[in-house]
Amino acid sequence: MAQQPLPTFRYHPDPIATGSIEASDESCVACKQARGYIYVGPIYSEKDLDSLICPWCIGDGTAHKLFDAEFTDIAYVGDGRNEVANAIAEEVAYRTPGFSGWQQERWFTHCDDAAAFLGAAGHDELAVLGPEAVESIRDEAGLSGTDWEHYFNGLDKDGSPTAYIF
Repeated sequence: MAQQPLPTFRYHPDPIATGSIEASDESCVACKQARGYIYVGPIYSEKDLDSLICPWCIGDGTAHKLFDAEFTDIAYVGDGRNEVANAIAEEVAYRTPGFSGWQQERWFTHCDDAAAFLGAAGHDELAVLGPEAVESIRDEAGLSGTDWEHYFNGLDKDGSPTAYIF
């Protein structure tokens, strides 16, 4: 089966690299088409839709319309400090592939807009991103001194704890 080019997601620019979308021969339960990719991230819905929705039905809102599906809990778009317009929160929650985290996923926002999710990072990935990225994670973690050093050195892209880069 030939894979179609993926739709563009403004707030999740590379969902294949982040592991939210995978190559698949499965047909989507919404559009009934096998397009070469399937969504494998979290889905909040009364119907069990795990690995059954294609990226196109996420992007155009079909999955949300048919199954009341959310891909990120809309209550966790933003953090209470950087609220965004409802239309932006709905785009993230209903029409953007989500990501799996170790705890409740939270979609970060800034400057009256949602941030783009770039993926998980551990100590090594953060170090490459530079001091600004490291400081941002340190600030979010609320740690300092030896507590921070222990936490930072233990960050693991594929384990726990993990940093999420926006």
